[in-house]
Amino acid sequence: MFAERLQRVQRGVQEALDLALAFHPEIPLVHAMRYAVQGGKRLRAFLVLESARLHGLHDEEAMPAAAAVEALHAYSLVHDDLPCMDDDALRRGRPTVHVKWDEATAVLAGDALQTLAFELCCDPVLGPRRLELVAALARASGAEGMVLGQALDIAAESAAEPFGLEEITRLQAGKTGALITFAATAGAILAGADTRPLEIYARALGLAFQIADDLIDVEGDPARAGKRLGKDAAAGKATFVSLLGREGARARARELVAEAEAALSSYGARAEDLREAARFVIGRDS
Repeated sequence: MFAERLQRVQRGVQEALDLALAFHPEIPLVHAMRYAVQGGKRLRAFLVLESARLHGLHDEEAMPAAAAVEALHAYSLVHDDLPCMDDDALRRGRPTVHVKWDEATAVLAGDALQTLAFELCCDPVLGPRRLELVAALARASGAEGMVLGQALDIAAESAAEPFGLEEITRLQAGKTGALITFAATAGAILAGADTRPLEIYARALGLAFQIADDLIDVEGDPARAGKRLGKDAAAGKATFVSLLGREGARARARELVAEAEAALSSYGARAEDLREAARFVIGRDS
């Protein structure tokens, strides 16, 4: 079942990250890095391992890539939470890294987690196509993907007019969707297989994930979400909810989940956990 599989992934990835960070325990920087990679849904790691499994690879043959995407995701959260970015004091129900330590430590911890991600993607266990994986992660996380999305998000705060639906979709396709797309296609890359079906799946999944986040931001429980809510509305930023309305956003999320599921048709029953993952992202409350 999906829930059991996700829990196994969570345990396995945490063990891999703990092992990767098992050095210099006395240094505050390393302690901050370890703190930053604790918890979370591990959906991106799940996508890596399920993509690998679809292509005949065992978890241990793809685990470094799963840990890598979570390390990179953690870096993005540490930096996004900084006062110069989204300025958040709470993440995953705990003080953010810059609050618990200081801004300089948070910047450096994020930098080090980013480079750790690329080191993990160079693990020989990933096989002969790991260089292709490194290149894909670089594209997904840099100025063509996640960082571009964050830059657009910052620009939206000072825009003369709120972003429209097309602009918000482009923003979130980078900020949230690019790393999700990398994760969902990682197994196909490692296997030298066609990535297109999983790209279509992941793009729909990433937008559905963001719509769910936007809904949680306006009607969620902060205690369950583990972070400050209502910040987008307070900042006057356009979101899928502000543009489509709550019911319109829910309907669009359901459409995207249907698109994601349809993209997996060629994999048959083997992709059922990925279908359940798509349904999971719009049913969550955190």
